[in-house]
Amino acid sequence: MLLFVGIFTSIVSCKDDVLPKPKGYLDLEYPDAKYVSFDKTCGYTFEYNSIGRIEDKGDCNFHIVYPKLKATVYLNYRPVKGNIETLLRDAQKITYEHVVKADAITEQPFTNKEHKTYGMFYEVGGNAASQSQFYVTDSTKHFLMGSIYFYAKPNFDSVLPAAHYVKNDLRKLMESLKWK
Repeated sequence: MLLFVGIFTSIVSCKDDVLPKPKGYLDLEYPDAKYVSFDKTCGYTFEYNSIGRIEDKGDCNFHIVYPKLKATVYLNYRPVKGNIETLLRDAQKITYEHVVKADAITEQPFTNKEHKTYGMFYEVGGNAASQSQFYVTDSTKHFLMGSIYFYAKPNFDSVLPAAHYVKNDLRKLMESLKWK
């Protein structure tokens, strides 16, 4: 009997060594961006990615909702009435509130003399709530601020592919923006 137990144990215990599974990588594919024009009765027009859905929030404020990416771009419009310094300070303050969680914040100035649009594009690295933000103004009448937020706990590695995809859409929005 002892011999039988010894043979049975050696047969059952002789398996291949357990190897750790290789790291998995997400295979995320996003559609090529197809930009469409947005033109309402507000003081500006722009182009946005057609996979986004625009929601009117009143007073020329809009959300561009990306259901498949679980993200929203918040667009906030303010008229300039001698308050440009306050608007600029508020836009910078909102961006730098992410410094607690951000690894880095990169500022990229934006100028389009043809459309009279001037502003700043911010890339926020790390586990911040918003990875990209911007503001655009003509300095005399119009001020538009935008930011992207995902419906997930901030985890830079997880949202990076989607954040990069939408970042390109925000750049296109800034570049195509025209004041009326």
